[in-house]
Amino acid sequence: MKYIFVTGGVVSSLGKGLAAASIGTLLEHRGLTTLMQKFDPYLNVDPGTMSPYQHGEVYVLDDGAETDLDLGHYERFTSGVLSRMNNLTSGQVFDAVIKKERRGEYLGKTVQFIPHVTDEIKARMHQVTLDNPKTDVLITEIGGTVGDMEGLLFIEALRQFALEVGKENVCFIHVTLLPFIKAAGEVKTKPTQQSVAKLRELGIQPDIVICRTEADLDEDNRKKIAMFCNVERKNVVAFRDVAHTIYECPLDLRRDKIDRLVVDKIGLGHTPSPALEEWEKFVQRVIHPKHKVTIAVAGKYIELQDAYKSIYESLIHAGAHHDTKVQSFA
Repeated sequence: MKYIFVTGGVVSSLGKGLAAASIGTLLEHRGLTTLMQKFDPYLNVDPGTMSPYQHGEVYVLDDGAETDLDLGHYERFTSGVLSRMNNLTSGQVFDAVIKKERRGEYLGKTVQFIPHVTDEIKARMHQVTLDNPKTDVLITEIGGTVGDMEGLLFIEALRQFALEVGKENVCFIHVTLLPFIKAAGEVKTKPTQQSVAKLRELGIQPDIVICRTEADLDEDNRKKIAMFCNVERKNVVAFRDVAHTIYECPLDLRRDKIDRLVVDKIGLGHTPSPALEEWEKFVQRVIHPKHKVTIAVAGKYIELQDAYKSIYESLIHAGAHHDTKVQSFA
């Protein structure tokens, strides 16, 4: 079993979920079987009781689990069918630890963050792979931003996990922001440097740095990030704003051959280059359809588009299947 961990820094809403899902897409088109997983550091047991204005939609899985909207991206970008085991929150972790303590499962020991809470987090990764034995690669996204207090236990669990399964089987990917300062007319790499420095303070050296950027990443900045973040230059990857649809994201990341970087790191470099012809045709049907239809969407939380994310995306997929652009409005 191989493992990919995706963390994020600088600010939230960088697109970690799309980056993770895009990597899953590329690996599947290499012939590998992937499974996606999301760790959320909030104390809610699940997002089912959270306002959509706070968190966007609740994505409901086949087994009825109420989960983070990123799991919707996972199922739309990859072939994996997810369950409640694929979304873990701090609330679930602490609830499980307290229940074990009350049942006496710790045999009178003092219950502590380390090892008991981190063991619970690691156990979820082991369990989801046992439930899906044909999986080649488990891709786990860590919600929140590196440096936030609530995410520290998840980062520590990943550090321990990498040592236990062998670092040759693990690839750490860190997604950061490269802001463009309009007044200065230049891209700034300092937030990325400091974000990676914080991750390294916590015991994790990223293997790949994905830079969210509005423009392309020039070679001078690529070299600078590589030097200060202690990664190879080729492992500094640009993740640009796409022009039309999020389904262009795998094609954008493929420009820097991120799938090749990942499989080389985890020892799967023998797999063939991804066959993306069908994905490219799907994207072209989304961008340049022959037909058009308009559909109204009515809902309680319609002011926030993410509140009904899966409805909008299902319309896009159905439209693409029929070579039709679906123009939706609230």
